Order: sequence, then structure tokens, then C-alpha cells
Amino acid sequence: MVGLPLLAALFPLDHLGHYIHWGWVYISYANAIVVALMVICFVAAIWVPFPGRNRRKESR
Repeated sequence: MVGLPLLAALFPLDHLGHYIHWGWVYISYANAIVVALMVICFVAAIWVPFPGRNRRKESR
């Protein structure tokens, strides 16, 4: 619990956030980063092969 006030002091929370306004989309930069990371993880989960995939092919 000693480091918690130090961690809170890293990010000033006393100002308004910055937003992206693109057509009808109005999203904060922080949320846009989270969405982008989720999309990257989703794409990686689809394209990265499973670890045991080669062993299963050889046993058939």
C-alpha cells in the first residue's frame, strides 16, 4: 500500500481527456488504444498457429 500514492501520481487525472472525433465516432484516445489492442489480439489469435498443430498433422 506504500507505493499506491506514488503510482497514482504518475497520471494526472485533474484535466479533461483527449478525444478523437471522426464523423459520428467520438472516442477517447485511451479507449481507442484499448480497442486497437483487442483487435490486434483477436487477429493474432486467428493467424498464429496452435502449438500442437504440427504434431496432430503428423499423427494422421
